[in-house]
Amino acid sequence: MSLITRLIRPEIRSQTSYYVADASNMVKLDAMENPYALPETLKIQLGAHLAQVALNRYPVPSYLDLKQTICRLFGVPAGYDVMLGNGSDELIAMLSVACAQTGACVMAPIPTFVMYAVSAQLAGLRFVGVPLTAELTLDMPAMLEAIATERPAILYLANPNNPTGSWFEHEQLIVLIEAMRDIGFVVLDEAYQPFAPGSMMAQLPQFAHLIVMRTMSKLGLAGLRLGYMSAAAELLAEIEKVRPPYNINVLSAAAAEFLLPHSALFDQQAATICAQRSWLSTALQELKAVKVFPSQANFVLIKVPNAEQIFKKLLEHKILVKNVGKMHPLLTDCLRVTVGTPEENRLFLETFVSLLSEPLS
Repeated sequence: MSLITRLIRPEIRSQTSYYVADASNMVKLDAMENPYALPETLKIQLGAHLAQVALNRYPVPSYLDLKQTICRLFGVPAGYDVMLGNGSDELIAMLSVACAQTGACVMAPIPTFVMYAVSAQLAGLRFVGVPLTAELTLDMPAMLEAIATERPAILYLANPNNPTGSWFEHEQLIVLIEAMRDIGFVVLDEAYQPFAPGSMMAQLPQFAHLIVMRTMSKLGLAGLRLGYMSAAAELLAEIEKVRPPYNINVLSAAAAEFLLPHSALFDQQAATICAQRSWLSTALQELKAVKVFPSQANFVLIKVPNAEQIFKKLLEHKILVKNVGKMHPLLTDCLRVTVGTPEENRLFLETFVSLLSEPLS
């Protein structure tokens, strides 16, 4: 028996690494990124700002200035702090480690963001997925039954949900949060909040077991790998104990501190993306062979016959979308299309329409 077989946990050996497709020379519509670069004048100013960063020094471990900026700009309730992560992925991993007691489980409606299950399993937790309805909405009776039966340590609710774009109503979320009282923590993942009609951030003071998580990635700063979450001070203090020291590098912190006061720019870009989302969804709905699911995120999920073949044909035309058909049975024959620039969206639509009329088999 090799050292790898003997020492690496079986559940690790059975997994595959997180796959990221090569997007070189592609119209990149697969990763829910903001397609707009910073204005040239802002790039120059940012470069000058970053040139002053002391790369020979560790970050200030409290990240106080950056956290205060986030709290001020993003509606964190008075008296509440935030914890920073190297993307939301690291925050999810911290939560898994902190709650990894023997027999504990993590729960989420599925399909959803894959890292909830991956991080749980890496930490030795069970993951319990509760399928959405055929229309990709919450199955409330099934969710409530699963909560009562499994009593999860953590319930993740991505709103809007990835990869479906589904928006879960405020009233439904409150019912689930109430059901989790005295059972476990509820993590409301608002990664796509810039494109959504609401937020639960203001509800934090009502629920000591609620955590609201967000990221800078969808806002337009995916390269910074910066996420944050807020919760009651007592809860954040416990999770702080598993946060790696200096987990946010000095360049990411300095760039965020400089760019976040320009939030009006990112708000304008988000509004443009939402308008393009509506345009793209409407255009796709006019195609008889295509089912378009409602989305409140910066992408559109569509169901189309021969999705695998269309995905490959799009690649041949240098257009990269996400083929999610194998993620879950509810997503069979589904493609997830990030909303790009108007030019990218038109190119995708024209190519997609032409492929629908071609014999693909």
